[in-house]
Amino acid sequence: MTTSAPASSSSSTAPSSALSGAGAKEGAEDGPEERRVPLFRVFRFELVKVVSQWRTRLLLLACWVAPGLFVAAVGRQSTLPSDTLFGRWMLATGWAGPLVVLGFAGVWALPLLTSVVAGDVFAAEDRLGTWRHLLVAVRSPRRIFAAKALASLVVLLLLVAGLACSSAAGGLLTVGHRPLVGLDGGLLAPGDAAGRTLLAWLCALAPTLALAAIGLLGSVALGRSPMGLLLPALVALVMQLAQMLPLPVGVRLALPGYAFISWNGLFTGPAQIRPLLIGVVVALVWAVVATALAYALFLRRDFTNPADDVPGRRAVALGVLPLAALLVVTAVAVPAATGATGSGIDRAKVQRSVATAFAHLYRLQTEQLNRPDVTEERLRATAACEKGGSGADPQGAGNDWRCVVSWHLPGVEAAGTAVYQLDVTADGRFVADGDGPKEVNGYFLVRTPAGDAPNPLWQFDSSVELLPATPKG
Repeated sequence: MTTSAPASSSSSTAPSSALSGAGAKEGAEDGPEERRVPLFRVFRFELVKVVSQWRTRLLLLACWVAPGLFVAAVGRQSTLPSDTLFGRWMLATGWAGPLVVLGFAGVWALPLLTSVVAGDVFAAEDRLGTWRHLLVAVRSPRRIFAAKALASLVVLLLLVAGLACSSAAGGLLTVGHRPLVGLDGGLLAPGDAAGRTLLAWLCALAPTLALAAIGLLGSVALGRSPMGLLLPALVALVMQLAQMLPLPVGVRLALPGYAFISWNGLFTGPAQIRPLLIGVVVALVWAVVATALAYALFLRRDFTNPADDVPGRRAVALGVLPLAALLVVTAVAVPAATGATGSGIDRAKVQRSVATAFAHLYRLQTEQLNRPDVTEERLRATAACEKGGSGADPQGAGNDWRCVVSWHLPGVEAAGTAVYQLDVTADGRFVADGDGPKEVNGYFLVRTPAGDAPNPLWQFDSSVELLPATPKG
């Protein structure tokens, strides 16, 4: 690293010289400390450097165009991604599209974007050998770190905004500004659906920032190694695998990526706010801690030593161990603060969620079939659920839940019943599949303002809140 590569000389020497000249001009009559380039000028330089890369421009184009095209294309198809949350409602309202894209982005898109943007922002200087040009021009490692972190943040915000705006525009232009069916079966007014969708995307920024901070830490700690670039994606993959395991609910909420899932609680009635707030706070704590660790490692680096781009033991001591300790602390603190134990999924919660969603969707079906309206209070819907192979008090996730829903109609003495097979996942979401009678929850088409659609009682998504109703005091 004693000599710069030709590519680095052409890409960084001229801008760095411009920065150095500007700083010297502004501080010609002051001491060396005053001749440092202002932070805003360094930030602007770093932002231009990141945006000028072809991969960043390609990502910006893809995020601002591809989601809208995808949602618009699905809106013109007869088949829907019904295995995705809100996917079955993409032909009914334009607000389902951005929620489908958000579910995909939290699993794949956002971790990859943070890897490309934040995971390489420091390592690129090691590969190109341009640290000496940057240090001579700026004269402050602190300002270099702040400028690079802010530039990465701005680019990530532009990418996330593109995903949200493009998918919303595609849905609204193709399907329209219509009500959205929530996870409790209730109908959300178009304005309410828009506000909750925006809030869901804003909450997803917290785990995105946590992954970006981990990317900064990996870029500083691992230097030119490609592992720094892959670190946010690997962390996100591990968190996704952990969410699929039967972990205690306290450990599940303590993971920094839980807010990628807990935004679902915004679309239930009443909204499941506590898991969402915990997920956002935990993710922000991870973002602050990982950024501080990256900053500490960066300031301890010896830039005069070309071999000091991989700190080794220092990276483990200041990077891996503090984050592992943070995970232990949050995994202990969350259960203690919320009173959450076990999986958080029990028969009472499942029965309550199934009965509530059925009552709301029964009213929707009644309206679509032009039958006399009936309120949830008069329906008095209840559910009796069992889990195959379990004891007297079934708990936990599984695809062997079976529920019998009962309800009453005004003027009819006998109660109606319908059977559902449930697939409950470890994060509390479940899909209820109608198992008769066919005239109630079988497959048939009904007339809606958006055209013919499947019977809303045939299959529906809902959610169980994993936390207890009130904290144990």
